[in-house]
Amino acid sequence: MAGIKVKAKLKGGVVKVKAMAKHEMSTYNMMEKKTGNRDDANFIEHISATVNGETVFDMSTSQFLSKNPIFKFQFKGDFKKGDKVMMVATDRKGNTIKGKGKIK
Repeated sequence: MAGIKVKAKLKGGVVKVKAMAKHEMSTYNMMEKKTGNRDDANFIEHISATVNGETVFDMSTSQFLSKNPIFKFQFKGDFKKGDKVMMVATDRKGNTIKGKGKIK
């Protein structure tokens, strides 16, 4: 897995983030057809973002996201250009995917 690409822009006191997580997102049905075992399914179960140690995005997910899903969200706060948005995703098998991007 390659990681998470993160882009963030500050405009009018609102930070808008667009992030893409590189992940195969294999569902239970896909794995049952492919291997005969539903337990081989692997998809992102949790994703979160922080800026300066403050959580700005936190989400539990399911198998119904697409391959290499794109997440868009926005937040307000006392943040400035140059601050880093740090993102972490965890999949069903416990693998961690990370990414970061500077607020522009």
